[in-house]
Order: sequence, then C-alpha cells, then structure tokens
Amino acid sequence: MLGRVLFLLGLAALTQGLLAQSSKKDPSVVPDWGQFRGPKRDGVSTETGLLKEWPKGGPTLAWKATGIGAGMSSVSVVGTKVFTMGDGMMLALDAATGKILWKTMTGDTGSPSGQQAGAGPHCTPACDGTLVWGLFQMGTLVCVQAATGREIWKHKMSEFGGNTPQWGYSESPLLDGPMLLVSPGGNKGAVVALNKTSGAMMWQATQVKDQPHYTSLVTAEIGKVPQYLYFSQSGVFGISKAGQLLWKGECEGKTAICSSPVVKDNYVFVSCGYGVGCHGFQIAGAGGQFKAQQLYADQKIQNHHGGAVLVGDHVYGNFDSGVMCVEIKTGKVVWQDRGAGKGSLFAADGMLYCRGEGGTIALAEASPDGYKEHGRFEQPDRSKFPAWPNPVVYGGKMYIRDGDILFCYNVSGK
Repeated sequence: MLGRVLFLLGLAALTQGLLAQSSKKDPSVVPDWGQFRGPKRDGVSTETGLLKEWPKGGPTLAWKATGIGAGMSSVSVVGTKVFTMGDGMMLALDAATGKILWKTMTGDTGSPSGQQAGAGPHCTPACDGTLVWGLFQMGTLVCVQAATGREIWKHKMSEFGGNTPQWGYSESPLLDGPMLLVSPGGNKGAVVALNKTSGAMMWQATQVKDQPHYTSLVTAEIGKVPQYLYFSQSGVFGISKAGQLLWKGECEGKTAICSSPVVKDNYVFVSCGYGVGCHGFQIAGAGGQFKAQQLYADQKIQNHHGGAVLVGDHVYGNFDSGVMCVEIKTGKVVWQDRGAGKGSLFAADGMLYCRGEGGTIALAEASPDGYKEHGRFEQPDRSKFPAWPNPVVYGGKMYIRDGDILFCYNVSGK
C-alpha cells in the first residue's frame, strides 16, 4: 500500500514538472507577426538564422502574388496565412505559395482628395488567428473571420467623432488582449478602445482631442504603468489602459504626422517631416502622476513616413536624408548614410532591412559602429507610386508590397 502511495506521489510530481516545463515559452519560437510592426509594435523581430549577406541581385524570390488590389498596406503573418488589404477589400494568402485563399469586398474604395498614393487603404490589418481587423482610407473599420473572410462587424470613424484627414485614414489598428484600439481623432476623444469580438466601445480618451493624422498607436510600460503612446499634431501622449490621459510631451507637428513613437524604458523619441524633425522626452513619475521633460530637439532628424526602430540604445530610421543611427537618450547622431534613401525599415537578427521609397532594398548592420551594407537590389515591377509599405520579415521570408503585387523573398540562412 505504502509503495503504491509513493508511486502515485512520484507520478503526480513528474506530471506537474512536465506541465511546468510545457508552460514555459520556448525562446526560439518567434511569435506571429499579427499586426503592424509586430507584437510589440516596434518593427523589431526576434527571429534568428537569417542571411547576413545577400547575393548579387538580392535574395531568391519565393513567390509573387498579383490581384491583391491597389493600396499601401503591408502584411501580417499568422500561422500559414498572410493578411493584407486592397482597394475595398480584405485578403488572405497562403504563406507557402502566395495563392489567394479568400478576398472579401467589405471596405472603402477610391481615394481621398489629393491622394498622392493613389486608391486603396494604407492600413496593415491585425489578426489574432481567429479574426482580422482593418481600417480603410475613408474611415471604415472592419472585422472579418480569418478562416473565411466573412464580415463580423463594421464601424465608421465618424461614429466616434472622427473626420477623414486629407490623405485618408492611414493608421493600423492596435490589438491588445480583448481590445482593438484606433484613433478616429476629434473633440469626442482622439482614441477609442473597442471589444475586438463584438465591436462594442469599451472607452474613449475624451481628454485627448487632436484631429486625426496618420500615425499608429504603440504600447509601452513607463513607471510600471502599461500605457498607449499616441503621436499627433500637438505632441505625444501617454494614455492609460482605461483611456485616461497620463502625460503629454509638447511638440507641434506640421502637415502630416506619420511615424509612430519609439520608446525605451522612460525615454520617448518622436519625429516627423515638413521641417519639424525629432523630439526626445524623458517621462518621470509613477502611478497616475507623470511629467514629460523634453531632452532634445533636432530639425535635421526628420522622419516623414517610414518609422524607426530601436536596437539597444539606438534609434535607426530611413529618415528624409537617409539612414541614421541616433542615441535615444541624447538625440546625438552617431552616423548617417544615404543607404537606400528615404523610406522605411525593419530590424531582425542584428540587421536592418531598408526600403527606399524609390524601390531600392538594402541589408545593413544594426550597429552604432557605422553603416555597413551587406547587399542591395532594385525591386522589380515597380508601380508609379512611392514604395511606402513597410517590409516585413517573418518565417525566413521577406514580404514586399507594391500596389497590386506582393513579393515574398527567401532570406533564411538555414
């Protein structure tokens, strides 16, 4: 009897140990790239084993998909599916072949007045594996099934007090647990949080009343308080997960504010174009009491639309004058190079994937030691529009969107 009891106790202990081991996250597993700029909204992937040098002419093309419609959307990748948007539609493609799995006409078509980028959406959809959400250029927010594309719910940004900006709504919704956040802008409250499943409003940030611009929200934890960072024409805001204003860093923008904030600990970096440049803030405080202190401002560090990434203590971006490396705490420019030219970039495995708006794509080291390039190529089949969609690297593949075409390149070094 005693032997049986000891056996059962040992079996229980072994089972608990196995369960504990299975519950730990494997650091080698890269999370799905389920929304714009990834799960941390920072444009930095934890993926490893990627090519450190590209062959002449660039990496091997795995597949090319056409018929995805006009637009500037990048991609999200969840499981075996790639999600993107075209003029009036949401799409899913097979990640292995590029075959279109479903195409749902459910959004806005055409372009707002003065649309330099042509017709179609600028948003990158978000996906949790079950549902997909996208914001179209005229302000239609749509939720569809990931498996079939069937529409689940729909809202207009005007319902929340928003008015379509000159070049159309361009932000990508932020997926955070049970909530989906977007920035309609306006006097009712610039940011709203919705129940991602039903579309019901959970809160509206009524203390923030800026008109809509073109940036996307990012997440942060400052002073042990989780929060959302919102960048618009009057400055950068910290908003609590209940929709309350925590702090504001004053910095006036001009014309179009497009690039999301970059954050490290309690340091926040923002930059826009049109002669404004960058501002750096240190956020002091904890709990509900915060204050933003401006540390630096530099008109030369202008980021029109392409965003920036943080690697270590340095911000890297394809700024208006080319790629730069900037200390986030001081604003010091460590180095700059023409690189691929003004555009967007992505970071993975110690490298920068730089996409110039003219179509050049370059691979360079993410290092403060200087700009060191390891290959470049010119994207084929260029459209007549600027190459603005952000590159995405996931699963050993690099995704490049240009209008009606999506390219998938093999960048795995394994």
